[in-house]
Amino acid sequence: MVGRSIKRFYSFSIYLFLYAPILILIVFSFNDSRSRGSWGGFTLKWYKALFSDSQIMSALYYTVAIAVASSIIATIIGTAAAIGIYQMKRKQKSVIMNLTYIPVLNADIVTGISLMILFIFIRLQLGFLTLLIAHVTFNIPYVILSVLPKLKQLDNNLYEAALDLGATPSYALWKVIIPEIMPGIITGGLLAFTLSIDDFVISFFTTGSGVSNLSITIYSMARRGIKPQINALSTIMFITVLALLLIINFRTNRKENAI
Repeated sequence: MVGRSIKRFYSFSIYLFLYAPILILIVFSFNDSRSRGSWGGFTLKWYKALFSDSQIMSALYYTVAIAVASSIIATIIGTAAAIGIYQMKRKQKSVIMNLTYIPVLNADIVTGISLMILFIFIRLQLGFLTLLIAHVTFNIPYVILSVLPKLKQLDNNLYEAALDLGATPSYALWKVIIPEIMPGIITGGLLAFTLSIDDFVISFFTTGSGVSNLSITIYSMARRGIKPQINALSTIMFITVLALLLIINFRTNRKENAI
């Protein structure tokens, strides 16, 4: 009984440590005062001011555009790469997987500077395109690592049975393999989307003038004070992500119960 209480207290402490800052941010997004040290009353003016702030809206546009585009591209490439790696022989798979782990374990600043030097070397002007390429590059390994476990759980006889029944390899891939590994693909896509929105270091070195995501914009604001509109924007983003996760979990549980 005592041990169970300790475990519950420990779990509560961990979740409190993780989510207390977010709850404080949400509360102060409704604070009438610009100061974060005092409560000036309830207001929605920062939410109204958010949509009229051209700097934040521009940063939000680039952030979402890069995150959506890079996650889709990285998911397609990463899924195809994971299927190819899964079909390799053991030694080849070991070499490729070691190369896949390098971008994950490598420091972001090394990756960012390396990509910046590469873009300058090939004379590719830093901007939206270089930022997109950079995000696709560091997202692909995470998609591969998300899809491979689902491929390992896959029954190889399903693909062979589909071929024996007259399906072409491409048809068997789309109708048999992809649906079976779809949870891993969705997980990889969501992870890529989250990492893209959250990235600062690599974005800082691979973007150009006029193209700035939220992390870079907030960093530039930190020197002279972060606008209260950022609290409102963060609250909206948190609620949106939470809603998406709840919808995905609900759909997944409903499918599992149906099976």
